[in-house]
Amino acid sequence: METTLQKPLNLGHTSLPNRIAMAPMTRSRTTQPGNVPNAMMAEYYAQRASAGLIITEATQISQQGQGYSFTPGIYMQEHIDGWKLVTDAVHKAGGRIFLQLWHVGRMSHASFHEDGKPVAPSALSPDAQVWVVDPQTGVGSMVDSPIPRALETDEIADVVNDFRQAAANAIQAGFDGVEVHGANGYLIDAFLRRSSNHRTDQYGGTQENRIRFLVEVVEAVAAEIGADRTGIRLSPYITQRNMADDEIIEVILKSAKELDRIGLAYVHLSEADWDDAPQVPEQFRHDLRAVYSGNIIVAGKYTKDRAGEILDAGLADIVAFGRPFIANPDLPRRFAEDLPLAEFDGSTLFGGTKQGYSSYPEWEGAA
Repeated sequence: METTLQKPLNLGHTSLPNRIAMAPMTRSRTTQPGNVPNAMMAEYYAQRASAGLIITEATQISQQGQGYSFTPGIYMQEHIDGWKLVTDAVHKAGGRIFLQLWHVGRMSHASFHEDGKPVAPSALSPDAQVWVVDPQTGVGSMVDSPIPRALETDEIADVVNDFRQAAANAIQAGFDGVEVHGANGYLIDAFLRRSSNHRTDQYGGTQENRIRFLVEVVEAVAAEIGADRTGIRLSPYITQRNMADDEIIEVILKSAKELDRIGLAYVHLSEADWDDAPQVPEQFRHDLRAVYSGNIIVAGKYTKDRAGEILDAGLADIVAFGRPFIANPDLPRRFAEDLPLAEFDGSTLFGGTKQGYSSYPEWEGAA
């Protein structure tokens, strides 16, 4: 019997055959030097082309935007050419793929910056760690993020333009659209919250001022490639990385009104996926529907049954799956036929070879 997960959906410019998305997941498999996407990544994404929509791993819009080792870029011709391998492979396999555009802000490390200073709305520590490979040993580990420097007001327009150019580069590379990463404590999210934004210019203070950077980025991207090819990821209930702010729900809902005005293809809610994480109240989901008329994607430890429930309730249009897609490249088929799910190997998440990346097999039984 067909469930809501298997039903097609028009997502702006893109027609999806099902409501199952592959969530963005950092895997750090690029070719070095240069953080260039490669054939191994093309194989990995093409294996998962039966997803209604693939959203790629977060991809830095500039060198300044990098915060982890071996994550891909989309700001040089080599990046565009490398990603073209991926989009060609996914489209040949019948899939649809959006590129997630990323500026990490203060979630970074000194080694990625000439002056050793990541940038942020304000010079406040995230009290967090990022994955960095030691150039001497070649071994990656989690290391502390330094205190960032505050962006000068006249630098902000340059970052907005970096997002715009990255979106243009993504379309040149063959992507069906882009997702702006505005969640999880990265640069856009840091502008939204009083805990990370102590600015006194037009980008800080009031809720309207804290929303300004997000709106400028999304307007620039939508003007460049079309609002119907543009989505955004937000994380209203995630408080880690010194991001707790009791005004954030009001700010997110005000942002959603602006996103509705712009006409984005979707809003993607990054929901906490650890065991004792805060739960998203159902009232917030209704409040979001009231101010945003576009499609809503949710992600965060969803099972097949829980995904069906939120779709049937009309509180989401697509459910994105992360870890289950790592070990189950044919996840939509496994859901449709109630097949068992394989477990992923957590030790192979970041960096490495095809092992634990494109080595997971599809279900071998007859369809």
